[in-house]
Amino acid sequence: MGSTIQTIQFDMTQTLFIAVLLLLLGKAINKRVTIFAKYCIPGAVVGGLLFAIIALILRQAEIVTFEFNTTLQQFFMNLFFTASGFGASMGLLKKGGKLVVIFLFIAAGTAFLQNVVPVALAGVVGLEPMIALMTGSIPMTGGHGNAASFGPLAEEMGFAGANAVAVAAATFGLVSGSIMGGPVASRIIEKKKLFTKADRDTAEQREAADAKIIFSPAVVSQSFNLIFVGLGLGSLLFSLFKQLLPNVTLPIHVMGMLGGVIIRILMDIKRIPVPEVEIDTIGNVCLGVFVSMAVYTMRLWELIDLAVPILILLMLQLVLMYIIARFVTFPLTGANYDAAIITAGHIGFGLGAVPVSMANMNSLSEKYKYSKLAFFVVPIIGGLFSNFTNAAIITLFMNWCK
Repeated sequence: MGSTIQTIQFDMTQTLFIAVLLLLLGKAINKRVTIFAKYCIPGAVVGGLLFAIIALILRQAEIVTFEFNTTLQQFFMNLFFTASGFGASMGLLKKGGKLVVIFLFIAAGTAFLQNVVPVALAGVVGLEPMIALMTGSIPMTGGHGNAASFGPLAEEMGFAGANAVAVAAATFGLVSGSIMGGPVASRIIEKKKLFTKADRDTAEQREAADAKIIFSPAVVSQSFNLIFVGLGLGSLLFSLFKQLLPNVTLPIHVMGMLGGVIIRILMDIKRIPVPEVEIDTIGNVCLGVFVSMAVYTMRLWELIDLAVPILILLMLQLVLMYIIARFVTFPLTGANYDAAIITAGHIGFGLGAVPVSMANMNSLSEKYKYSKLAFFVVPIIGGLFSNFTNAAIITLFMNWCK
């Protein structure tokens, strides 16, 4: 690439502005392009991916490249997860306990197999096992966070290029998880008739009732305050855990969710009404903005430099994820509507990141109906417990590959 290419920088506010515009654009496209709506591709993904592709073309043509200040991306993600925590009522916690354990084993088994495949086929495609491992659960279940952590570690061991492969593979997974989750779950729901005419009638009645709800300024204000307090509590818990367990990495957004769960439980005990509709609405707005920002700022050109052997391994990861999601996750989590939504969530974080899971599930919820169970189980496992199991599994394979 020549040195004459112009770089346009966007500050924090401008980056947010573009994210919202692309979110609205994506939703408008979904209304007009039936295939996107039919297969529940999130509007934030449609708009964000469109911009990312245009940015890729402009960069490769050496016309212009963009730099964004994504400071607010983490903030909106934290707000969304905190809002999600308020959905964990006492009844839901009791109902979801067994399912959390089952899904934990499924997620851990998925991460293990995601590493078995590339390591076993490394010799076949002509790669060193450690480089092949950079297409496994490090970028898939782990996402960009794990890629940025374990990639440099592999390079320190003497495996040049490992970090670039891991980061590019994480980008590949993020795109794939965003596109694959909705269609797979939607097909399951339609094929298994998990959303009946009676469900549709009930959903339409609920939508009609929701349309008549007049939001109270006082309740909306209370909802924002509750979310901010929950996030603050989560931040304090995050700092406490860092002091008590300095060698253990806990995602701040999951701690925010825990803060929301704690406040919700206390409100249930005291029988204080929880403004769920308002909190969910705020959470959904934050989710849309976050996902749009995460997708449209992707560096798609990192995928161009991937060698054919790496692409082969990544395509095999997609096949593996589909098989596990369709024939393991769905049946073992109940083979019902909640299980179908959980399946979409598993594809989201099994290939990319938990926010992708939430976007997939939210898109399905907009078409069909909301699943409180799925929105509780998936982020608990994908955002928290799978970080521990995946780290242990990655360490095992890295020690073997070196």
